[in-house]
Amino acid sequence: MPRSKSRAPSELLFSVFALIIITIVVHSVYVTVVRPRAAVVLAEQRAAMQKDPNFVAERSIHVIMKDWEQEAVVILGLWALTIIGYKSWQVRRQRLLLERDLLAIPEGMRVLPEDVREYARPLEALPPVDAQCLLPRALVTALYRFAAMRNVQDVSEAARGVCEAEADRLDAELSNLRYIAWAIPAIGFIGTVRGIGDALGQAHRAVTGDVSGVTEGLGTAFNSTLVALLISIVLMFLLHQLQLAQERLVLDTEGYLDRRLIRHLQVR
Repeated sequence: MPRSKSRAPSELLFSVFALIIITIVVHSVYVTVVRPRAAVVLAEQRAAMQKDPNFVAERSIHVIMKDWEQEAVVILGLWALTIIGYKSWQVRRQRLLLERDLLAIPEGMRVLPEDVREYARPLEALPPVDAQCLLPRALVTALYRFAAMRNVQDVSEAARGVCEAEADRLDAELSNLRYIAWAIPAIGFIGTVRGIGDALGQAHRAVTGDVSGVTEGLGTAFNSTLVALLISIVLMFLLHQLQLAQERLVLDTEGYLDRRLIRHLQVR
């Protein structure tokens, strides 16, 4: 429907601007805080290790987060959280409509095909933000199908068709989030491979007693995996919660249609 299609450009613009802003903010924090502080900590640890071979370095959050793989997964994680928050707000806004009696059909009242225009007029007068939601679109479709076909079974099938199409659309729009949830551990694995490669490249220095290069390479390998997996766990949990909320929205809309409209329809 035209009204539902109008949502796509706004969501795309929101996602693009959110990615740009998050990238700028995160990169600024890395350039001004994380990497300079990590360099200081690593220099202090190298000096301490040269003085005391038994020195055990404490784990620093700046050192754990300093590499570009961690920066990338933080950006992707915050971007995904922003999109999840935006979609959750949309679901919440649509659920508020389920708490309203949009048709105002009294209990025991029967709706005839000739009455459709009377009940459809308030739905068509809704603000565009509300009119493009699932519930008003399903109600309008059901009413006009009833006026055209004069068959309650056709009305039920048409209303459920709108709900099923919306469920498919919502599921399809989660594909980007699923890709991000997959990409984050993959980037962490890239950091693991890179870190192990750097450690092997510094193995010849370990023979002379300088193991700083090896430890830094292994630190990159393990830290990138750690950060990526932690972010992925949180993201997957929130993604499943969003999907559950969307499925409940569709099911509750179908129940609303049955209770507030379909059971009141009657053909002479």
